[in-house]
Amino acid sequence: MPTLDTTLLLAAMLLVAMAAEPVSQKLRLPFSAFLVLVGFVGSELIVALGYDTGLRAENFVDLVLHVLVPILVLESAFHMQLKGLLRNLLPVLLLAVPLMLLSAAAIGGVLYLGINHPSFGLMTALLAGVILSATDPVAVVALFERFKAPERLSLLLEGESLFNDATAVVSFGLLVALLLNGASAFQPGTAALSFAWHLLGGIVLGALIGGLAGLLYTHSGRLEWRGLLALLTVPITYSIAERYLQVSGIVSLLAAGLALGEAHRRHNGPKFVSELWALSAYAANALVFLLAGATVTLAMFQSHWLAMLLGIGAAVVVRAAIIYLILPASMKLMLQPPLPASYKTVMQWGGLRGAVALALAQSLPTDIEHWYTVQSVVYGVVLFTLFVQAPLLEPMVRRTLGAKDAAA
Repeated sequence: MPTLDTTLLLAAMLLVAMAAEPVSQKLRLPFSAFLVLVGFVGSELIVALGYDTGLRAENFVDLVLHVLVPILVLESAFHMQLKGLLRNLLPVLLLAVPLMLLSAAAIGGVLYLGINHPSFGLMTALLAGVILSATDPVAVVALFERFKAPERLSLLLEGESLFNDATAVVSFGLLVALLLNGASAFQPGTAALSFAWHLLGGIVLGALIGGLAGLLYTHSGRLEWRGLLALLTVPITYSIAERYLQVSGIVSLLAAGLALGEAHRRHNGPKFVSELWALSAYAANALVFLLAGATVTLAMFQSHWLAMLLGIGAAVVVRAAIIYLILPASMKLMLQPPLPASYKTVMQWGGLRGAVALALAQSLPTDIEHWYTVQSVVYGVVLFTLFVQAPLLEPMVRRTLGAKDAAA
């Protein structure tokens, strides 16, 4: 069977998807969902014509985890309003670290008990829980911009997603290393110290590099230098973090992106730098969903439908418990102003799973036992997000917030 060039295949799919984007708008289907359909139909047609797509799960790690995810994280951080984030930092960090880890443990526990297979271990279930706890607010934020939703609500959802993506990637890396090296070597104290080092070390390194980059950025006379400096921040920060200091490259990029973005806004940075990152994130996001569509199979649903349903149920119920019960109690203990009921409703339904969850699932090492089960569960939950939750977001936001379309 002839094998197609993977780069040309993905480029062709991306061009087809871009050209057909108006179709998704007419169907009122989220573009991410449409990309999944394009990837799935395109790969099925290629196979039916007697060709091999050349897409292999074991080849995704470098592309997805070391290229696409860093772009998505830095772009989100670059465009985050730092002052607003700092005003809401306590609830954001609460959602993104302890409550995210609690969510991962709860979802993992449900999957472990529900699947109940001797070879599907607790650590593997927790790995699935970590991936499914990474939220993606892209669809919600787009609606917020249209409906002029409250700034605090938008910052809470965006900030939670940005920081819990970083927490998810750090936890993912530690659990993958543990599963590959043997669960018998697990020591809670060592794991906790490693987690703290990856997280805090990444923040310090990213802040230092981002601060230096921001200083150079503001004193660069030529616009081209500013654009190049913004681009070089990614490989420099990520390489120093991962290869030399063994801290989280993703967390470092988050901190560097926040610092660089603030310097960009404060000193009226050139518009094309912001647009460059937006374009990069658009392409990275599209490739992740195309890859998901191209690698999903009907056999996946036939063999893992029950695990998918368990994952969907756990993700929805645990998110509701976090938002309606645990978050309000925690904020009360920390003397934070309470969240209106409408905020909690939007945050619960707006806790979508998207690009980062898919990216982590696609980068699972195939040496891990039951990696395919974990990937199938994540795909099932993300597809539920795309085809059920996301289409219902607009009427829910409109009704809950009493919002009016700004474009009207």
